[in-house]
Amino acid sequence: MLVLGIETTCDETAAAVIERAPDGSGTIRSNIVRSQVDEHARFGGVVPEIAARAHVDLLDGIIDRAMKDAGVGFAELSGVAAAAGPGLIGGVIVGLTTAKAIAMVHNTPLVAVNHLEAHALTPRLTDKLEFPYCLFLASGGHTQIVAVVGVGQYVRLGTTVDDAIGEAFDKVAKMLGLPYPGGPKVEQAALSGDAARFSLPRPMLGRPDANFSLSGLKTAVRNEASRIVPLEPQDISDLCAGFQAAVLESTADRLSVGLKLFREQFGAPHALVAAGGVAANQAIRGALQDVADKAQTELIMPPPALCTDNGAMIAWAGAERLALGLTDTMEAQPRARWLLDANATAPAGYGNTRAGY
Repeated sequence: MLVLGIETTCDETAAAVIERAPDGSGTIRSNIVRSQVDEHARFGGVVPEIAARAHVDLLDGIIDRAMKDAGVGFAELSGVAAAAGPGLIGGVIVGLTTAKAIAMVHNTPLVAVNHLEAHALTPRLTDKLEFPYCLFLASGGHTQIVAVVGVGQYVRLGTTVDDAIGEAFDKVAKMLGLPYPGGPKVEQAALSGDAARFSLPRPMLGRPDANFSLSGLKTAVRNEASRIVPLEPQDISDLCAGFQAAVLESTADRLSVGLKLFREQFGAPHALVAAGGVAANQAIRGALQDVADKAQTELIMPPPALCTDNGAMIAWAGAERLALGLTDTMEAQPRARWLLDANATAPAGYGNTRAGY
C-alpha cells in the first residue's frame, strides 16, 4: 500500500509517501517539509493569511518532490490522505482541496485525516507499537493526554483548560523579548539560569483530574519581569529557567495522574508516547522519562522530525484507515476544530479555549 500524505494545518507545508506492508509495518519513502518560520518571524507568531498563501505557492512543488523522491507515480498510489483539521482553516482548505483534486483525477481513494490522530498513530509507524498506549500530545496548539485504544478509538484523559504548553513557551519568550520561534529560545536561555530565583506557581498540582493550566504561570512570569525591569540577560535566563522548571513539575504531576486514569480504565499501557513540537525540548524529555520509569512503562518518542508537523504522519494515518476500509467522499469538509475524542467535553468550571483541538 502506497499513500501520499499532505499536511498544511499550520505553518509547515509538507508532503510524504509511505509504504505499508501487509504485516502492518511501514516505510517512509519520502518526507518533505518546508517550514514558514522566516515568513512569520517578524510578526512574532504565525499569521494565518500569510500561512495560507504560502501553502498555495509551495504545495504543488512539495508534492512533486515527494513523489519523485519516493520513485512512484500517482497511478501507483493506493490512497491520498490530507489533514482536514484541526488547524488554521485557510491552510486546511489548501491541503484538502489539493488532495481531492489528485484523488479525482487519478480515481484514487481519499482519506480526510484528523491531524491529532496522525500524531497519535505515529509510534505505530516508527516503533510498531501495539494498542493500547497513552499519548502525551504537546505543541503550540495542543496539550492533551489521550488513551489510544485503536484506530479511530481515542479517549481524552486530560487537556489544557487555557493555553497549550507550546503556546505558553512562545508567549513567555515574546514577553521577555526573545525572538520567534520562542520555545527553543526559552529552553536555551534556561540552561544558564537559576530556576530557584523566582517563586513561580505549579498549576493544577495534586488535582485528581489530569488537566493542565498554563495561563496563571504565564501571568506570574510577566509580573516578576515587570517588577525588575529593565531586564538584564541573567534576569531573562533566570525567568526562563524558573518557568521551564514549573512546567516540568506540573507536566510530570499531570502525566502521573493521566497514567493512573489510563490504568483504571484500560489496564497497563504498552507505552507512554510523547508527540508534538514540545517533545523536542530536552528538559521535558528528561521529565517524561522519569514519569515513565516511575509508572514502570516504556517511553516512546518518535524522531523529532516526526514529532512536529509532517506529511509522513498524515500518510501513515491514511494508510491505517485504508487498511480498515475507511475512506472519505469528496464531500469531506475542512475543520478548524475537530475533537479526537468525540465524547470529550470541556472540563467543568473552565473557559477551556482549547477544548475543540
